[in-house]
Amino acid sequence: MIDHVSLAVSDLPRAVAFYERAFAPLGLTKLVTRERMVGFGKTYPEIWINLRDGIARLPADSGTHIALRAKTTDEIDTFHAAAVAAGAVSESAPSLRPHDRVRYYAAFVVDPDGNRIEAVTFPQV
Repeated sequence: MIDHVSLAVSDLPRAVAFYERAFAPLGLTKLVTRERMVGFGKTYPEIWINLRDGIARLPADSGTHIALRAKTTDEIDTFHAAAVAAGAVSESAPSLRPHDRVRYYAAFVVDPDGNRIEAVTFPQV
């Protein structure tokens, strides 16, 4: 249903370096580079990183949140470790999250601009 999403960043080279490391475990690579934006994806740009001059870091309660599907729990563990090593703040370490109707495994990080990125998978019982 959603074709692509866009994240605003204050420093494009820093953000690209961060996302190259964080997205690699999920199979997302840099596919398109333009002067003020870079597109990441598997076969086409699914996530655009866009330079916004003068943007302030997003507040923690901004609601900015994207969730990326992973194939395995190992991919999520690797995503989380890579993102934190690249400068993210861990908001929630990888773990199983059983809820009323769904059982999922996820991790949340906050990028250097305050965007919340989640990796999620739904392991079989």
